[in-house]
Order: sequence, then C-alpha cells, then structure tokens
Amino acid sequence: MLIKSFDEYKQVYDYSIKNPEKFWDEIAQNFYWRKKWDKVLEWNFRDPNIKWFINGKLNITENCLDIPAKKHPDKIAFYFEPNHPDEKSYSISYKELLEKVCQAANALKELGVKKGDRVAIYMPMIPEATIAMLACARIGAIHSVVFGGFSAQSLADRINDAECSILITADAGKRGNKIVPLKQTADEAIKSTHSIKKVLVLKHTGESIAFDNQRDVWWHEIVPQQKTFCEPEVMDSEDMLFILYTSGSTGKPKGVVHTTGGYMVYTAYSFLNVFQYEPNDIYWCTADVGWITGHSYIVYGPLLNGATSVIFEGIPTFPDAGRFWQIIDKYKVTHFYTAPTAIRSLEAFGTDIIKQYKLDSLKVLGSVGEPINEEAWEWYYQNIGKGKCPIVDTWWQTETGGILISPLANITPLKPSYATLPLPGIIPVLVDDKGNEIQGNNVEGNLCIKFPWPSIIRTTYGNHERCRQTYFSTYENLYFTGDGCKRDQDGYYRITGRVDDVINVSGHRIGTAEIEDAINQHPDIVESAVVGYPHPIKGQGIYAYVIPTKEIKDVKLLHKEVNDLITKIIGPIAKTDVIQVVSGLPKTRSGKIMRRILRKIAEGETYNFGDTTTLLDPSVVDEIKQAKLKSELR
Repeated sequence: MLIKSFDEYKQVYDYSIKNPEKFWDEIAQNFYWRKKWDKVLEWNFRDPNIKWFINGKLNITENCLDIPAKKHPDKIAFYFEPNHPDEKSYSISYKELLEKVCQAANALKELGVKKGDRVAIYMPMIPEATIAMLACARIGAIHSVVFGGFSAQSLADRINDAECSILITADAGKRGNKIVPLKQTADEAIKSTHSIKKVLVLKHTGESIAFDNQRDVWWHEIVPQQKTFCEPEVMDSEDMLFILYTSGSTGKPKGVVHTTGGYMVYTAYSFLNVFQYEPNDIYWCTADVGWITGHSYIVYGPLLNGATSVIFEGIPTFPDAGRFWQIIDKYKVTHFYTAPTAIRSLEAFGTDIIKQYKLDSLKVLGSVGEPINEEAWEWYYQNIGKGKCPIVDTWWQTETGGILISPLANITPLKPSYATLPLPGIIPVLVDDKGNEIQGNNVEGNLCIKFPWPSIIRTTYGNHERCRQTYFSTYENLYFTGDGCKRDQDGYYRITGRVDDVINVSGHRIGTAEIEDAINQHPDIVESAVVGYPHPIKGQGIYAYVIPTKEIKDVKLLHKEVNDLITKIIGPIAKTDVIQVVSGLPKTRSGKIMRRILRKIAEGETYNFGDTTTLLDPSVVDEIKQAKLKSELR
C-alpha cells in the first residue's frame, strides 16, 4: 500500500483514476473482513446514493486492535501526556488497549446499549475518549463525539438530533490553567433532551459534581469489573460508524454520517501514504477527538496501521510556549501534525524558547484545518523542521472523512502554502459559477470532486435532503466542497478559502447563521450579520455587524454581553473578535444581505465594492465604511 517515490505516485494515481474500482478493491484486500464484498461500488451523485464494498462484513476494531495486539501485543498504541508536565504520564500497549476497549464495550452493553444505538461522547482529550469511541464501534453502536469546549445548548442540540440514549463524560477536563466543568455542562444539556437514559461518568480531575444515582454511573465502578474480551459485532460495510456534527451556512449543525468499510479503507491508506509512516515512528496529532482530524488521524488511521501515537490533554502555551517542543523531545516524536493557528501563535513567542530543545527526532511535519500562509509555512519549516522535514499541508473536510489533497512526505516536491496534488483515487476539478469545468493550469474556480472515494459522506443524519442540497445540488454530478481553489502552472492546488457563509476559525468551521442566531437573542439587538476577516493568529476572525434596538452608549459592554451569550449558546470558540454597531445592513431588494460587501469592509477595503445597484439602500455601505474608518470597536 505504501508509495515510495514520486514516479510511483504518478503511476499509481494514473492507474487509480483509470481503474478506480479495481484500485480500491486491491487496497481493501489488505484488511481483515469477516466476509468479502460482492461488488466494489454503486453510486450516483444525483440522489446521492453511494455504497462501497457492498455486502462486505467486518468490525473495524478487529483491524484497529485485535490484529495489532496479536502481532505485537507490547507495542505502545498511545503515550498519554497530561495537561501539566508535573502530572503523571503513562503509556497503553495494543494488548492493554484491546482489553480496555472490550471492558468499556461490555459496560455499555450492561447499560443497555445495542447495535445501532447512538452514544454521545463529551470528554477531555484523554485515552478514555478514544476507548469510548472504539467501545461503541466494537458493539455496533454509533458514536457522536462532541468537542469538550461546546456549550450545554450545543451538546443538547447534538444529542437531540441523533437521539442518543447514553452520554459518556467526565467530571471535568483540564486546559492550561483552566478546569473545564464537563459534567456540570452535561447536566445542564440533559435538561433540554429527551432520549438520554444513562450517563457514564469518568472521574478525571476529582472535581466535586452533582450525581444522579438513578441516571449516572461511575466509570470506575462499572468498567474495570467487566471481562477483558468482548465479541465484536459483525457490521455491514455500509453500517454507520459515527455521526460528527459540523457547522453549515444555514440553520443548526449537520450530522455528517460515515460508514464502516469505506471509512476504514480510506483513513488507513491516506494516513500511511501522506505521512509515510514506518513501524518504529512516533506520531503526534495535536487535534482533539471532538473534530474529524482526531477521529481519522488520532484514532482510526494510526491504529489501523499499528502506529504509536501521543495523546495530549493540554494546550501549546502552558505552562509555557515550549510545551509542544518539550513533548516532542520527551517521546522522540517523528511525525508532528498540528494547525496553522497553533503555529502562528507559537511564532509570536519568538525562537529563543525553541533553542532549548533538540527537535532532532522529527522527520515529517503536518498542517491541518485551514490553508497555511507562506510566512507560517517558512517559520515552521525552518525553526521546527530545521529545514529538513517536509511539511504535508493537508486539505480535507469532515465530510470527506480523510485527506484528499496533500504532498506525500519526502515524495511530492513541496511548494509553500500549496496542498499540491490529489491522493490516488481522488479526481478534483475546478468549475466556474455555472458549473462549467475549467481546464488547464494557471486557473481559479470552485473546487469539486467528480468521482466518489471510499470515505465520502453518505448522508446527514435524519435529513438526507439536506445532504443532497448542501453538497450535491450546486453542480450536477459533482461533490461541491464549498472551497475556492487555484491550480498553478504545475497543476498544484492551493485552497483560497470558503465560498459559502462558513468561517474557518482556528481550523474549526462555524456557520455564520449559527452565530447570528445567538447574537440576535440579545435583547438590545434586532439583527446582525457575521463575516470572517483575516486574523494574524486564528486565520479568520469573526466580525459582527449589529443593528441595535436603541442607542448603545457602551459598545465594549455590549461586545462582552454578546460574547457571553455566544459562549452560552455555542461555546467560546465562536466568540466575536470585532463588533460594529450599524443602523442598517446592505440588503438587496429581495432582503438578502450582501455579505461580500461586509467582508470587504471588515478586511479594510474602502472603495472596491463591485456592483451595488441592486441594494435597497446603497448609502448604508458608505455609512458602515465611514464608521469602520473612524474606529475598530474591539
């Protein structure tokens, strides 16, 4: 499965797009299946209806756990590094991980969880979060992980949409010098839910918590008492593996559904080839399992390849800005995969702190979550990689399940800020606004994919029409990514950012409608419009224009109240960076807000607003612009 040269990549890629079904049939045979598939693929992008490895039977955890545990039982699956370096770190072997997953799976069965049930996971970034995910997969339950930074309402929305019967959480988590009150937030969320029967609670920090003896169950009282083997549930290739919620441009978050067989094949294949992982390497992805990066490239992709990974609970700047570098030296990390936001924030601390560390174990660097700007790329390459580690600048999405466009480490010639070339089996196309394919190089357009890959989204949970409308209706017979893209003279791809109303904050996609809904709940605000603007650390910041119900005397106080409201409804990740009070918004005669104008003003543009003749009141543009020029109200 491992590609070993650029010439081989070109040959494999050519073969994969000429014979896609044969190609993926050959890749899938590298895994253990209880029953081989009858047919590789059936698909159309019209409905959409996509099925891979039809009637194949398997359990993904046998490939993640049983096989590596048999082959090398004492090999480390995870090193756990706690929030503070003075706290206890430890490791878990593949044999131990299999046993812990089986015990958790048996505990879930005792709590009444059956194949097809949905289980919500709201945990800190600790090994038990991955154990909980794998325990669900072991018994055929569908996990829905919710990032521990989300609010009670965000958690409740996701539980309600998926109709989860069980919630797995912890007393609290640790992030730098903060304690995150997970159980308290979970209790608040459950008040607005109807489906939760039991809450499995891990004692992690020892914080005092409310405990409902009828509903709540302590992890330490039920899990360690279970048998260390659990018979894996035999799943169909197209049975659901997990639901992961992602923000859209309209309405509530969408439950992206990934199924078992195709997701397994693609995450394993992409991990191995992008990172060029070898058996004795130590891999560290700094993401949280609450995001797709954590699912695909902390849990499933690495374990399917028998890899050794680091799990880290803390943040890059605590107790100081050398924490990442200290962990790399401690575990002799060879592969380091992080977000441009983290790179830019650490860049601001200068290089003196880096000089305290060797970083000589590193072989490959990775970037994920958003396009990396050239300055950050160069800083990362020179100061962390010492000019010798390739950077795999990976482009993909929650909906794609795995990396679609990326250099292969030490194989693809690099170009700063370019995602470079597609992986085998991936056929990207650029189209204009009418859906016409843009041929040749040195061109720019909307990025689409024209043939399915095994880990493509299958549906949005409980609302297939929303899936069709969002990804497959814009351009006929194409999957629309929602991203703009350039293709240069070498055929390399460079992502230019979202073309819909989604803001990419620190690599996390947040729908503008979601933030506006929260802002509009403030009693003194009648309407709002939210756009993204360039932010030196986060990539994109959140800029809010608000129309008040009365004269606002203290804008700073209003800004604080708005952010407190957003934190309560969505979570702190969606807080606004800038708020500007306005008397009106640039709307067309049909009532649509012309966001491109608001984006340009937020970016500092003063005159080039394009055609404004369709606006109901063009004078509002000048008013907003003049107010912005006078002062940026932060």
